Amino acid sequence: MAQLGDAIARYHKLLEQPSYRETGWAEQFQEQMRQQHLVESGRLLAPVLRPHFISRRQLDALSRLSKQMAEIMDRLEAIAFASPLLLNRLQMLPAEKMLAALPHGYARSGVTASMDANLTNGSLSLQGMDACKPAGLAYSNMLAELFLELPILKEFKRGRYKLTKLGGPKSLLQAIQSAYRQFGGKRKPAIAIVELGQESGSGPAATETASSEGRLLAESLSQLGGHVRLIPPELLEYTGGKLHSEDFAIDLVFRRVSTREILTRWDLSHPLLRAYRDGTVCVVNSFRAEFAQRRALFDLLTDETVTAHLPTADRKLIRNSIAWTRVVVPRKTMHGDKQVDLPEFILNQREHLALLPNEDSSDQRIYIGAEMTAAAWDRALKLALRTPYVVQERSSPVHESFPLFQYGEFKMKEAEVTVHPHVLNGEMSGASAVLQTCLAGSAAHLAVAPVFLLEET
Repeated sequence: MAQLGDAIARYHKLLEQPSYRETGWAEQFQEQMRQQHLVESGRLLAPVLRPHFISRRQLDALSRLSKQMAEIMDRLEAIAFASPLLLNRLQMLPAEKMLAALPHGYARSGVTASMDANLTNGSLSLQGMDACKPAGLAYSNMLAELFLELPILKEFKRGRYKLTKLGGPKSLLQAIQSAYRQFGGKRKPAIAIVELGQESGSGPAATETASSEGRLLAESLSQLGGHVRLIPPELLEYTGGKLHSEDFAIDLVFRRVSTREILTRWDLSHPLLRAYRDGTVCVVNSFRAEFAQRRALFDLLTDETVTAHLPTADRKLIRNSIAWTRVVVPRKTMHGDKQVDLPEFILNQREHLALLPNEDSSDQRIYIGAEMTAAAWDRALKLALRTPYVVQERSSPVHESFPLFQYGEFKMKEAEVTVHPHVLNGEMSGASAVLQTCLAGSAAHLAVAPVFLLEET
């Protein structure tokens, strides 16, 4: 959009002023990020010096899509769990299916989620979602607060633009407390944020590890009045019909660990799984939400034999906004109105496709056909046929230039931008942007950036 393009150009022009060519302000900004633990694997979350801007029109489109997709997911979930064949296509383990079939005690199986959207001027394409460990819920808010204090952002806004921060931790606390009340909770819940790789505790006592968002969430929710601790799965106990960690009795678990991560380290006798099976603790998100964690979900969404009984409006939205996706196996399938041999189609349509691991948490690579040679793509396809992968049609990626400050130097870096609306109880509440570059045909993470609504004053 012209408005956004003009705004970005003005922001970049300000960076050319002598006061901003000096590195002191950027160094101070990055030191503030370190102090607030806005790091992953020792790297700053946002080495870029500009937030991502969206227009009112784009925000409205994201909000509508988020709400409609949450409703479609509810309908598709019911269809999938009524059909063992469809569940098999999601490649869930037997134990995952068993846990997913259990009642969870509140209306939506997924209270929190993050969607992966390609947002261009006139179109919106949804490429994935994270319903197990949605990233950015704490990071985006804290990054936004830091950006708003930057002198360049204050000068940029002055007299011309209004910037609005999206979302915040208060909405998250309200969403999980609402699920607890539906579960039957009558009092203020004691909340355990459960994720791998942390020691028990919250606030300054928590140990900094590769991912610090769990600790930041605990701090943010505690500041809002929540009774919250960050606890790793190995410190949970289940005795006397109560889940606890030492003297901390737990009413509500905010789960940031997948079922598979638990099962690969322990088994179904783990205290969290026993308490969940007995219905003695409220777990958000429920284990039923795992079905939305697989990219194979988009195989079901874009298969008209599966969605045939959905309302007409749902099917239209899927056709217009959901990236065509198939689990990579030797088979015939439909692409548009044509039947194709899937492996052959993948080879021939390399420039329009990407190969992605079925589980977003996987360490396996993402392969982008347009950035690869035919020979390298052929090797990637052979790998995808042996391991759980999906193939997905790529819409035209959104590229923007961002000012980058690394190793004491400024430079402009072009990145592919995806916007991740944060969805709480079926409604959009905040968003973050993920910036990626491509190296040897594989996507490489560059930064997380806060998203601001930009309007002219």
